Amino acid sequence: MSSFRVTHRLPGRLGRAGVLSTPHGDIRTPAFIAVGTKATVKAVLPESMADLGAQAVLANAYHLYLQPGPDLVEAHGGLGPFMHWPGPTFTDSGGFQVLSLGAGFKKVLAMNVDGLQSDDVIAAGKTRLAHVDDDGVTFKSHLDGSRHRFTPEISMGIQHRLGADIIFAFDECTTLMNTREYQERSVERTRLWARRCLDEHDRLTTERVGKPYQQLFGVIQGAQYEDLRRQAVRGLLELGEHGRPFDGFGIGGALEKDNLGTIIGWCCEEIPEDMPRHLLGISEPDDIFTAVENGADTFDCVSPSRVARNASIYSPDGRYNLMGARYRHDMGPLGEDCDCYTCTHYTRAYVFHLFKAKEMLASTLATIHNERFVVRLVDRIRDSFADGSYESVKAEFLGRYYAKR
Repeated sequence: MSSFRVTHRLPGRLGRAGVLSTPHGDIRTPAFIAVGTKATVKAVLPESMADLGAQAVLANAYHLYLQPGPDLVEAHGGLGPFMHWPGPTFTDSGGFQVLSLGAGFKKVLAMNVDGLQSDDVIAAGKTRLAHVDDDGVTFKSHLDGSRHRFTPEISMGIQHRLGADIIFAFDECTTLMNTREYQERSVERTRLWARRCLDEHDRLTTERVGKPYQQLFGVIQGAQYEDLRRQAVRGLLELGEHGRPFDGFGIGGALEKDNLGTIIGWCCEEIPEDMPRHLLGISEPDDIFTAVENGADTFDCVSPSRVARNASIYSPDGRYNLMGARYRHDMGPLGEDCDCYTCTHYTRAYVFHLFKAKEMLASTLATIHNERFVVRLVDRIRDSFADGSYESVKAEFLGRYYAKR
């Protein structure tokens, strides 16, 4: 039985609203999944995240494997109890860290690929820390340089011990700078790893009697190539014909911003209607609209908290830098009509002071506001699917948010 059901559809598009059920509660979709990389949304209490309306959090299997270790998380009863988060949880597989460590790139939607066709891509000034082969990945810890090995089986073992409600198959995340030939090999490698993930997931699920079932999502790669994206989905679906199918899908890989909606659409056209679709890592508000109208049910992004720590604040009129001199004596809230804890209790002048004084509370208050801004936006989008106002909501929000650019 599928854990996902559709409640409303976006006419003429692939977007839909629905409910994704997990052992720790339902997620109303479309939904923003807050990123708590190391079992914490940086600078913010889990209770504050719940109060601002976050439905679920996503943690990073690679980082938790290195520190504090999955055994300690398991000893607490899993990720949720470990971080005192009562709701649904996700963990990624560590696959993106293969790209990040191996090539030294940050997680970005857009890459300049003009004139670059290489299969040994390294970011300027970086040293390769990970090496991929057909069996898995060997890498050095960014913490102490120690050597480690991830395979599909190891990733599944880590994620089972972390105990998240939704976990992802181990995949190879390429850059847009790799050749077409390499992308083809990578899609097939990811498919073969996915089969091993399904087998190991079944084995571990059988062994872990009495534990809540963890939903396993396959990850779709294929870069900017339509045939490879569609092939990737079909290949992962075929694996389910020989045993337990995947419970949903993650759309992965570095994506060109201009092609984001098109690529999501290719994937979602191939995915069965009753399977949830998660987009792994997006950023700006226009990306959110593009993602959900083309079929993404859930998505995660670290940007709201990351930029908040640098005094970059979301508002209906666009993002602004709170450290501008004009805010030194500004008695207004961080965002117009914002109902977050920060905006109902503190002024721009106060948070400006905190940043200027390098007080830790600055990051907390700014992050609460930015996270609430994104949660509230996605709530509004979800409601618009139900009442038929999506196109007007989109036009009004984007027209104002990007008016000054």
